[in-house]
Amino acid sequence: MGEVSFIPQQGFYRNLRAYQLAEIIYDITFYFTGRFFRSGDRTVDQMVQAARSGKQNIAEGSSAGSTSKETEIKLTNVAKASLQELLIDYEDYLRVRGLEKWDRESKKVLQTRNYCKTQKDSSEIIKKLPERSDETIANIAITLIHQADKLLYGFIEKQKRDFLRNGGIREQMSRARREFRGK
Repeated sequence: MGEVSFIPQQGFYRNLRAYQLAEIIYDITFYFTGRFFRSGDRTVDQMVQAARSGKQNIAEGSSAGSTSKETEIKLTNVAKASLQELLIDYEDYLRVRGLEKWDRESKKVLQTRNYCKTQKDSSEIIKKLPERSDETIANIAITLIHQADKLLYGFIEKQKRDFLRNGGIREQMSRARREFRGK
């Protein structure tokens, strides 16, 4: 008997650039909230949980994709929505404190994008945060969230195309069974 192919192996989320960015965003958020908010501030929990949800739902959706394309797409959307919630928190932080939000095409944003393109984990970025201001760190997080959002949008579109092309698990199982019987 040959290899059965209707349940593809999933869960390679650690290789996804969107996941790598989400993990960096989580680490920056954990650092940021610990440094610039008072202990017990409800915003700390909300920001950290939104960052965590962005990361965790990419992983969970990728793993669930083996047996449910619907769940995979839903969880990837949850990740995207969680990061949007976090984006608003960072923008609110800057606005209410009268701090500058960098323009998306500013030199600072372009430098941040270029530097972060090569980073697969947060270790080098986190090392440099103690010498950065809250304004700078918030803007770095915002820049990374925009990058992750764009990647997640493309990833969701790919997931939808894959579903249309290959169907869900039931369709794949039926196709595999017909092919098996035809041999």
